[in-house]
Amino acid sequence: MGIEYLHTMVRVKDLEKSKAFYEMLGLIERRRSENEKGRFTLVFMCPPDQADGKADVELTYNWDGDDGLPSDSRHFGHLAYRVDNIYELCQQLMDAGITINRPPRDGHMAFVRSPDNVSVELLQRGEALPPQEPWASMGNTGHW
Repeated sequence: MGIEYLHTMVRVKDLEKSKAFYEMLGLIERRRSENEKGRFTLVFMCPPDQADGKADVELTYNWDGDDGLPSDSRHFGHLAYRVDNIYELCQQLMDAGITINRPPRDGHMAFVRSPDNVSVELLQRGEALPPQEPWASMGNTGHW
């Protein structure tokens, strides 16, 4: 019996705000599905060089809202992405008002949260970058 990874689904409260967050990470919209009968929209996002559908994040937006969002979705675990320069991406996110929950003090790993409270791990591609400020002395904020 074989198994094939398809995607990770996260529920979102504000589709455009959440989509903009994932775009800041470098993902693109691969496809979109509107379901009039079920009153929901699915947006599949992926890294540009992985548009084969094997690394998708499915953003599920319920048209009638979801009062439970954004709850603490720590039970979900996290999404993880490898990035070319963790310091540059974290700075871009911070400049856009995103809290860096676990800064990349080690030049290797950071955690942020989406507008819907989904924890996202960022990992430096290749070897860790040399420690640099302000990251090296920045403390954690909240949890991830």
